[in-house]
Amino acid sequence: MSSAAELSDPAAEHGNAAERPYPGGIPDATVARLPVYLRALYALAERGVTTVASDELARAAGVNSAKLRKDLSHLGSYGIRGVGYDVEYLVYQVSRALGLTQRWPVVIIGAGNLGRALANYGGFLAKGFRIEAVLDSDQSLVGSEFGGVVVRHVSELESVVTAHGIVIGVIAVPAGAAQAMCDRLVTAGVTSILNFAPLVLTVPDGVDVRKVDLSIELQILAFHARRRNAARCGQAANQTAAEA
Repeated sequence: MSSAAELSDPAAEHGNAAERPYPGGIPDATVARLPVYLRALYALAERGVTTVASDELARAAGVNSAKLRKDLSHLGSYGIRGVGYDVEYLVYQVSRALGLTQRWPVVIIGAGNLGRALANYGGFLAKGFRIEAVLDSDQSLVGSEFGGVVVRHVSELESVVTAHGIVIGVIAVPAGAAQAMCDRLVTAGVTSILNFAPLVLTVPDGVDVRKVDLSIELQILAFHARRRNAARCGQAANQTAAEA
C-alpha cells in the first residue's frame, strides 16, 4: 500500500466526493480518534486485508462500532452494507482529513534526551512529518547529528522557520525555557506547537498547542493500579472472613 502522503489515486477511483469539504467540520473528539483508526487500518493493510467490517475495525481501535461509524460518517465514508469499508480508500480518507496527504515541516527545539529520541524516530516521515531542524542553546551539542539532522543553535530559530517554511514546532526543553521558545515560535509565524515541557503554555488565539506530559499519564496509571490493588485486597479479606 502507498504511504499516506502519496495516497491520491483512491480519490480518483471513488469520484469527486473525496475532494468535497467536510460539511459542518469534524468534532474535536472525532479528530482525536482518527489517528487510532489510521493505525488500525495500517495494521490491517499490512496483513493483506482489503475490506473490513465496522465491528472488526472498532475492536482494533478500541471503540464501539456505533461511535466508529458516526466518526467515519463525518468523512463521508459509510461503507457498504454486507461488505464493510475499503481499507485502502479509508486510509486515504482518514489521512486526508488529518492533513497527512502532504508534507509538514517540523522543528524540534531541545536536543536533550527527548529531543534526540524524537529526531531519531523514523516513523514521522512516513506520516508526512519531516524534521527540518533541531535547535539547542548548548554550544557543545551544535553540529551533532541526530536522525540525519544537524543540531543548530537556537539563535537561528527565526531564520530556520522562514527558510524551511516550518509549520509545526516541537518544544522539548525544560519548563523554565519553554514559554520563551513558544513566544519565539509564534512570533516567527508558527501556529501549531507540540509541547513536552511540564507547564501550560500561553498562546494567542489562532495558535494550537498539544501538550504531552508522560508524568501525568504515569500518575493516572498509578491511580488505577492502586484502585485495582485495593479491590483485590478487599476481595481477599472478604474471602478470608467467609472461610473463618
